[in-house]
Amino acid sequence: MEALPRETIVDVLEGRLREDILTGRHPAGSYLPPERTLADGYGVTRTTLKHAFGRLMQAGLLETRHGVGTRVRDYLRLGGADLLPMLVRHSPDWIGEVFEVRRSIGALIAERAAARATDRQRAELRALLTAVGDAADADAVQLADIEVHRALARATGNRVYVLLTNTLFNAYLPVRAALRGPFTDARVARGRLEPVVDAVERGDEAGARRAAEQYLTATERIMLEGLS
Repeated sequence: MEALPRETIVDVLEGRLREDILTGRHPAGSYLPPERTLADGYGVTRTTLKHAFGRLMQAGLLETRHGVGTRVRDYLRLGGADLLPMLVRHSPDWIGEVFEVRRSIGALIAERAAARATDRQRAELRALLTAVGDAADADAVQLADIEVHRALARATGNRVYVLLTNTLFNAYLPVRAALRGPFTDARVARGRLEPVVDAVERGDEAGARRAAEQYLTATERIMLEGLS
């Protein structure tokens, strides 16, 4: 068994501030109250507050201007996809939008992989697909399935597709345990994904796109049922 992480006061304060920002208590573009006022309001020291500020600045939610104060960034206008895991953790409503991008990008990646994959990459895809069917439990099946999609992205020859794939999977992390529905049966999971790999091996671009769309739509439906 894995030990549960212990929250520090900085962890708790970071979570409170993040929620207050994302729910609009501290609106985008607004300046936070002075540090002493804010620290007193949350019942923490200014040192603890500074540590929490540092994390939220790194996450892209805050920015500090020397001599002016700390302002809430407009993350929807200025933020990047690296914010997605935090946003999904804040509100599962985001996962529907992640899935929409997953469908469109995933189908395009499969099409490009069919057109560009090398013989070595096709062999790798087949081996990774076999690993999906041989995985021992739902968690292992899910992780093996992810590796197939990473390999599809690499087979496009476009590193941006690889980074987008990583970003989308990172967005799932906060709710991954609730998304295991399509992966409870290893043989079924492999069979669902196999038409995508088959089409890529044949170099059938249109077929790979169709197979990916069918796969992504089917697994999305099952995963959303798990979330509900």
